[in-house]
Amino acid sequence: MSIQVHEIYKSYGQVNALDNISFEVKSGELFGLIGPDGAGKTTLFRILTTLLLPDRGNARVAGYDVVRDLNAIRRHVGYMPGRFSLYQDLTVEENLEFFATIFGTTIAENYDLIKDIYVQIEPFKDRRAGKLSGGMKQKLALSCALIHRPKVLFLDEPTTGVDPVSRKEFWEMLKRLQEKDITILVSTPYMDEAALCDQIALMQDGKILEIDTPEAIVRHYPKPIYKVGAHDMYLLIETLKAYPHRHSVYPFGEYVHYTDTRMDFDSGELQTFLEAHNLSEIHIEETAPTIEDTFMELAKP
Repeated sequence: MSIQVHEIYKSYGQVNALDNISFEVKSGELFGLIGPDGAGKTTLFRILTTLLLPDRGNARVAGYDVVRDLNAIRRHVGYMPGRFSLYQDLTVEENLEFFATIFGTTIAENYDLIKDIYVQIEPFKDRRAGKLSGGMKQKLALSCALIHRPKVLFLDEPTTGVDPVSRKEFWEMLKRLQEKDITILVSTPYMDEAALCDQIALMQDGKILEIDTPEAIVRHYPKPIYKVGAHDMYLLIETLKAYPHRHSVYPFGEYVHYTDTRMDFDSGELQTFLEAHNLSEIHIEETAPTIEDTFMELAKP
């Protein structure tokens, strides 16, 4: 196993940032931590990269203990924090050379590892990092995290605030890195990115709600789910919430995802109820659950 986490706890005053966190990541696996802001993802990353000590529990990364072997871990991991943390006044090339020097290597020595990424920003190698676009900053940060050829790569919400095209390109790069036998632990609040991971852990309020493959997590959804549409989205949501048999009501694009408390759901009865509340152009259709649906169900109080 590249990462082993066993009963990790971390609190800040009265707030439990991490509450009994345990999971394992296999060598060469792309593992996703999925959850909203405040779920505990960044705190966990800081513990696993030796920037923060846990209150209780233990963890190993690349075979090393995160408390006792911090220097060894830092040699074998790459870390891309959520905020752009490179030197804004240095150029693209100067940043990369600086990080290579810190780890006792050179750009040339490990260029084969970052080539696919770096060629996209090489035309701007003399531009200061602070003047790059969001997508270019992302590629530079990833290049710097990889320049010493780490065994394990930690990426904390790497696509937050990045345009959709750059997000797609970034995940394609991660898949290529997997082929080079690099273990990747990535956190994201985006449920659509969860489907691109080999395994995911759904996190909320410092706890892991479920760990499995994206496909298995979706299969675990316990109820039939229906997409419901009408001419007035706000009125539709409020009316569905008032329906006596509703279990859950969540906006989902141009539709509302609805589940019923009864297994013998009657779409005609629901349509009559909606029409009685001045809704028209009503559409009710069973649909497949998504990871987001599963997360919302698991996170219900």
